Amino acid sequence: MTQAFASEEMSSEEAAAAAASCSREFRANPHPVYARLRETAPVCPMSPPHGVETYLITRHDDARAALADPRLSKDMYGAIDAYHRIFGDSSIALDDNMLFSDPPKHTRLRRIVGNTFTPKRVQSLRPRVQQITEDLLDACPASRPVNLLPEFCFPLPLHVICELLGVPQNERKQAQEWSATVAQTGFGPEARARLEVAEGNLRDYLVDLIARKRREPDDGLLSALVEAHDQEGALTDHELVSTAWVLLFAGHKSTAYQLGNALFHLLTQPEQKRLALRDEQSMAAAVEEIFRFETSVENGTFRYAKEDVVIRDTLIPKGSLVQVSIAGANRDPEVFEDPDRMDVERPNAQADHLAFGFGPHYCIGAPLARLEMHLALTTLFGRFPRVTLASAPEDVPWLTVPFPAFRGVAELPVVLDPS
Repeated sequence: MTQAFASEEMSSEEAAAAAASCSREFRANPHPVYARLRETAPVCPMSPPHGVETYLITRHDDARAALADPRLSKDMYGAIDAYHRIFGDSSIALDDNMLFSDPPKHTRLRRIVGNTFTPKRVQSLRPRVQQITEDLLDACPASRPVNLLPEFCFPLPLHVICELLGVPQNERKQAQEWSATVAQTGFGPEARARLEVAEGNLRDYLVDLIARKRREPDDGLLSALVEAHDQEGALTDHELVSTAWVLLFAGHKSTAYQLGNALFHLLTQPEQKRLALRDEQSMAAAVEEIFRFETSVENGTFRYAKEDVVIRDTLIPKGSLVQVSIAGANRDPEVFEDPDRMDVERPNAQADHLAFGFGPHYCIGAPLARLEMHLALTTLFGRFPRVTLASAPEDVPWLTVPFPAFRGVAELPVVLDPS
């Protein structure tokens, strides 16, 4: 990051422009900009590449309150014009789910998913998550460089969520490729066209998969949702497809990038790695600190103001889009001492970080993400205690696509066993 980017003299207008720019410098390290916004413009209007002015919230107390504020709606049908300008018409078909809805609809959809996506079911996956982790590491070359992002970080949560849903093994790679297009598209005509094709393919695939589960049900989550639709009428056709989509997408992308971030920071901070690996409790605490320190969900999904809302003396006019900066809130010095230092022994990381959100939309997959992170890190470092980065830390690239849905390293070259 250049000195100008991190300058204490940066004005609030300059910080807002930097946050909206999605430049390579900002993507490599956005935290100084968020720090400046917390000080000078904690509720900041900005104009991102999608062209729709958005208010960004960066302080922890404001963020926590906003995430639970019913005046800030998640139902993007209420902000349909802005939604279409950002994502295009085709996205609506996949967004009729609990992520983009308000009570009572959100309450109904979350209850349906929660009845099947239970902590007991997640814990029952532990042996399978362990086996998938071992198999992926078995397939990685030990003595020459390997990029762990495509070989380990992505396949692990993808296979886990696909097994939970009941997606056949030979269909997972294609589903992941379509999901990647949806996550990394830009806002120009060509990017919109790619997005529309990928979304159409995903929608058609899920419709077909649901039909197959209806004919031949199994013990997967998708079959349970089909049963809720067919026998109880608890879901509409669109809600069934869209719920399957959000579970597939959210169930692997955020964890994949979070795992990459965790490995990068532990490999570049060996003392923190040593402390994390002391025992199971230490690793559990380290996982929470990593979620705080470098969350893969940099900003929460869009909300819009159903009425005029005043936050910290800033008026957010009715109809405006709002985003909560999870990354900004998670490094607020009012809540976290020395927030720009990763401290795997930090006592309040789990209690106060907002990596899984807060309020009614708190991430329903948090227990699964924690399980995957814990097993992946302990297994990899247990098998390969001398694993090292295969390039200088400053040469490891970070995601730079326009207005990315996630924050994470774009590559993670390592040598698992340098000996």
